[in-house]
Amino acid sequence: MELRDIEIFLTLAEELHFGRTAERLRVSQARVSQAISQQERRLGGLLFDRSNRRQIRLTPLGRQLRNDLRPVYAGLLDSLERARLAAQGITATLRVGMLPFNVADLHPYWKAFRSRHLQWGLQIRRAPFVDPFSGLRDGGLDALVAWLPVEEPDFTVGPVLFTDPRLLAVSVEDELAGRSSVSLETLADRPHAMAPRMPDYWEDRYLPFQTPQGRIIDRSRMITNGDDLINLVGTGEIVHGFPSHVTRYWAMPNIRWMPIRDMPPLSYAMVWRTEAENAPIQALAQVVRDLGPLLPYAT
Repeated sequence: MELRDIEIFLTLAEELHFGRTAERLRVSQARVSQAISQQERRLGGLLFDRSNRRQIRLTPLGRQLRNDLRPVYAGLLDSLERARLAAQGITATLRVGMLPFNVADLHPYWKAFRSRHLQWGLQIRRAPFVDPFSGLRDGGLDALVAWLPVEEPDFTVGPVLFTDPRLLAVSVEDELAGRSSVSLETLADRPHAMAPRMPDYWEDRYLPFQTPQGRIIDRSRMITNGDDLINLVGTGEIVHGFPSHVTRYWAMPNIRWMPIRDMPPLSYAMVWRTEAENAPIQALAQVVRDLGPLLPYAT
């Protein structure tokens, strides 16, 4: 199996959608279908269940192959990248995953790290919503920018980069769109969406399971990426709470944003696996401490 075919398979295993996979990899859907069909013929079994046109699923064979290939593929890419950087005099690369969207806002941290430590590379990557801590545990990431609290026994919680107030996103067609603000109790009146495989305490901090009066906040829709999430809001199928920085990246005419007046702000910090702590991680944490957290974004 060629490296590109492995990439296509693993991306499709994550997206579970041929169109999104093709768009992400900048290839045609026909190229994705061809690569998967060739792999299935070579292996003698189906990797994906395509019986549902709207949502494909991994078969047991597909899940096994995904689990086996992920670390191998990551190791191959890492080896190639280390060789490329070594040729440039860079001795190590710090890989930071981002759950928030504001990579550009955090540029002062990235710039300071690069200027202070010319011998180290820095890669900033979007981290997946699904099973978000797995990248730290499987070695694919060195650090993660995540909302607090993070109470994983094998993780170290570093300095806070920023704190955002909370906003509710609704379709402009929703009757809530005419309000100046909403309360947590209002969230129990509408469906929401969340990604699977999040620790309960961590998910509850982002979107409580219950309102202060004990009403259940419904999360009947499962999502795996931000595009699906905001599109469901825009079509009126769900409402969703966000940190305020998102409005600068999703300024859409069919969506209205309003403060959630009794939901506490969300702080994002740098976290890493304690046993994997190294000099580049320590250096970036020190940069964040030296510069201090960003000023809150005015909504």
